[in-house]
Amino acid sequence: MHTHILPRQMPNWTAKFGYGKFIHLESNDDGSANMMQGGMFFRRILENCWDESLRIKEYENYNTHVQVVCTIPVMFSYWAKSKDCAELSRFLNDHIAELVDRYPNNYIGLGTVPMQDAEEAIKELERIKKIGLVGIQIGSNINDENLSEEAFFPIFEACSRLGLAVMIHPWQMMGFESMKKYWLPWLVGMPAETSRAACSMIFGGVLERLPSLRVCFSHAGGSFLPTLGRIEHGFNCRPDLVAIDNEVNPRNYLGKFWVDSITHDIDALKYILQLQGSKRVCLGSDYPFPLGDLEIGKFIEESDIPIQAIEDMFSTATLEWLGLEKGYFTK
Repeated sequence: MHTHILPRQMPNWTAKFGYGKFIHLESNDDGSANMMQGGMFFRRILENCWDESLRIKEYENYNTHVQVVCTIPVMFSYWAKSKDCAELSRFLNDHIAELVDRYPNNYIGLGTVPMQDAEEAIKELERIKKIGLVGIQIGSNINDENLSEEAFFPIFEACSRLGLAVMIHPWQMMGFESMKKYWLPWLVGMPAETSRAACSMIFGGVLERLPSLRVCFSHAGGSFLPTLGRIEHGFNCRPDLVAIDNEVNPRNYLGKFWVDSITHDIDALKYILQLQGSKRVCLGSDYPFPLGDLEIGKFIEESDIPIQAIEDMFSTATLEWLGLEKGYFTK
């Protein structure tokens, strides 16, 4: 339920809009492509980042037949002018919708929206619903503003009203400039960002005000669940600082949101299952990127986790999060 994809052909958005550092692709002789951020190299990607048939074949090696796909977080472009971000979002969303339409038994789509502009975002949410996407992926912060900010609440409210799921992915990691060495933004910053998002939505009352909003936090919830004891203690010992917008204990929200299974550590996953229950932990991979679980749950299958819990993680939890029925994929 957590994979990333890009269209192979897309405009040079920086040239099109005349400013910024939007992502475009430049081809390499070996069939790979370079993601260019404006004029700067960002990342080299392989064919499995865009080739839908290749992706299906690679997944079949791990007995996996359905992928939830969404864009790569660097494509969010929340820093851009909202009209331009909306145009980019529509382009990416149309690509995923067309993919789902061609391969309805293999792909489920999440869209992206211009979170910096609630009016534009809600307009795109309405369209996303019509073109067959079942939710959106958003960043852990929006231009360094927490998800608890009131400006974003109408977007979450619209997702709840439309029945669209929300996946929160870390991005624009805090402390990035001061800890580039050793890949620390990805190893330290990403887990912290996801906890930041979870704490913001809980302490800001978003989950309390919208109990039907179906939210999944990537990478097993980052550092939120492993440090829940500290978070709860802070809530209890300094309510004057923590409980100012929501007086409900953060532990009370366990099982009311989803996380994925990307821990790379079976003991950590078992702890998360104890807290969340198996119907709130989804099989994630972060495919096709190397920091993900590219063996698609093999470490779970080889563990002593009960079969029913594995079945929940491998399908039931994701289907409940997305509001889908298993029969659609097994008929």
